[in-house]
Amino acid sequence: MTENLERMPEDWENALVLAAHPDDIEFGSAGAVAVWTRKGRAVSYLLATRGEAGIDGMAPEQAAGVREAEQREAASRVGVTEVEFLGHPDGALRAGEALRGDLVAAIRRHRPELVVVFNHHRRTGTGRWNAPDHREFGMCALDALVDAGNRWLLPGTGEPWSVKYVAVANSPEPTHAVDISTGLDAAVESLAAHASYLKGLGHPPEAVRPAVSGQAQSVGARFGGVPAAAFELIPR
Repeated sequence: MTENLERMPEDWENALVLAAHPDDIEFGSAGAVAVWTRKGRAVSYLLATRGEAGIDGMAPEQAAGVREAEQREAASRVGVTEVEFLGHPDGALRAGEALRGDLVAAIRRHRPELVVVFNHHRRTGTGRWNAPDHREFGMCALDALVDAGNRWLLPGTGEPWSVKYVAVANSPEPTHAVDISTGLDAAVESLAAHASYLKGLGHPPEAVRPAVSGQAQSVGARFGGVPAAAFELIPR
């Protein structure tokens, strides 16, 4: 794709970022979050799992606590203090009633104007096959956003709420972008906070900055040449 990306809307004050695992947000969205929080906008994170199946050399019962702590630290480095974990099983997410109900409740509780959802498409922004958890969670989150606005659905989860904007992160079909020139360093620090996870993948600490900068520059080639984070804005 060679089309230029449009600028993300800025007429909102609070956002909720939804993802399946710790580290999902840091791969592509953290720079935008850093920019938003520095502008005084409130951003909260909600993770479906604790990422307990994400480190090959660490047992799930140990990894859960490690990954939760690293996610909270990663969030703090981009100005986010509210991080919630739903506790669904890592690697076995299903877009069923349980997950959908939890997401509807969270949306109604946070009442965000912008919701960022991790990529639900079959492929990632780099063309690779997307993980099952990401696909299941992303589709379920988009469905929950519809349900959250209908007062007759899941009435025990709070008053209905309809968001203003829905953006998909790491999408292979981006439409908009955020200039992250002022958030790039924070994005690097945020991803680097997942030290145990990255070590398990065989990624040395010195590889974090080139990876984050390279992705930002790649997006920026379609956004005026500035470091940027891309999103697919879904019409409401």
